Amino acid sequence: MSVISEENVRGGSVFKDISADDDDWQPSEIESLCMNCYKNGMTRMLLTKIPFFKEIIVSSFSCANCGWSNTEIQSAGRIQEQGICYTLKVKAKLDLNREVVKADSATTRIPELDFEIPPFTQKGSLSTIEGLLDRAVAGLEQDQSVRRAADPDVAEKIDEFIQKLKKLKDVEEEFTLVIEDPSGNSFVENPVAPQKDEALTVSRFKRTVEQDKQLGLRPDEDLEEEEPAGSDLDTMRNEVLVFNTNCPECNAPASTNMKLVQIPHFKEVIIMATNCDSCGHRTNEVKSGGATEELGTKITLRVTDHSDMNRDLLKSETCSVAIPELEFELGMAALGGKFTTLEGLLKDIKDLIVSKNPFICGDSGSTDRVQKLSEFGDKIDKILAGEMKIHFILDDPTGNSYLQNVYAPDPDPEMTVEKYTRTFEQNEDLGLNDMKTEGYQEENGTG
Repeated sequence: MSVISEENVRGGSVFKDISADDDDWQPSEIESLCMNCYKNGMTRMLLTKIPFFKEIIVSSFSCANCGWSNTEIQSAGRIQEQGICYTLKVKAKLDLNREVVKADSATTRIPELDFEIPPFTQKGSLSTIEGLLDRAVAGLEQDQSVRRAADPDVAEKIDEFIQKLKKLKDVEEEFTLVIEDPSGNSFVENPVAPQKDEALTVSRFKRTVEQDKQLGLRPDEDLEEEEPAGSDLDTMRNEVLVFNTNCPECNAPASTNMKLVQIPHFKEVIIMATNCDSCGHRTNEVKSGGATEELGTKITLRVTDHSDMNRDLLKSETCSVAIPELEFELGMAALGGKFTTLEGLLKDIKDLIVSKNPFICGDSGSTDRVQKLSEFGDKIDKILAGEMKIHFILDDPTGNSYLQNVYAPDPDPEMTVEKYTRTFEQNEDLGLNDMKTEGYQEENGTG
């Protein structure tokens, strides 16, 4: 028995193009339970890539005890943004050899016979068009013996239809095969790829609400239908919004998730997270969900216990951080906006000052500077371990930062929150001195 081993991971990927020439690429074998006789059988899994398509997982189960076998394919990627529909004109026997990936969410139709295989009635399969027809015939023949005894007329009609399906494999007349998959993860081979296939039409479509529900992309009870018109803000609170962007590291297409979150005893904030599938870079950012407060906020926490490291913390992009015991201050905009814990922010500070500092690497780093920053990193480690007591200060002139009060709604004896009036310089830095929102129309004579 083997699992997905290091020998199978080539070039940083466990997926390999389908090829009959590579004998070294073997499926992984996993001993598993047979659902027919409840003894142990063997599941073989192959992680492969289909040319001009994507990665899939092919699994095959066989039981040596009772002879039962089963095959299945699963998409190794995510559900696509749009559904996909393949329409193929089958004109010759050679077309029956085209490879087909049929996801379990796909609908298969042959309009000439008024035949349809609904979604989620078969498991996903990697086959050919001929294999799809054979599988359809096998499904119809499965209970024919029972039907002949219970309802001979129905059994006779099904026998006639089975003969029509079998006759399609002779391709005496042209017929149409349609595979429509709302998940976007089905595929019909183009044998002349990357050139255009005149017999194959590929179209994409936007999923309906019902299809989203079938794929588990939205709840059964559609919240949007129950909400009154004009409740866009309520919709944002219930959904994770996704929009396309580019990775800040490799500039490859990526997606950013955005969610409006209510922080208890504080306010609403917008959390944004980007994950790049190409280079693996991840980033998250927090924006205030409200306006700039009239007063700034200064939060001082006396860290006395290791449990303080678990306090939730919201640092806006305008917030500065200070630790007097280390004579350390981090200005606004450094590290951006973050929603994390006190431990998480201290680790980010250590990475920024010590691990990712270009001035302590190679020839750029003087011995004295490297030693001082190394000592700073050691002190951060002591704070994280609860061996050093400090005062941790968040100073945000916009009033949009937050540190969890573990005694809420009662006052926290180790934390003080001060409100203050911003200075002219602080308003200038925030661009508030030039911002006028009152009496604008009257002064400009637009009454």
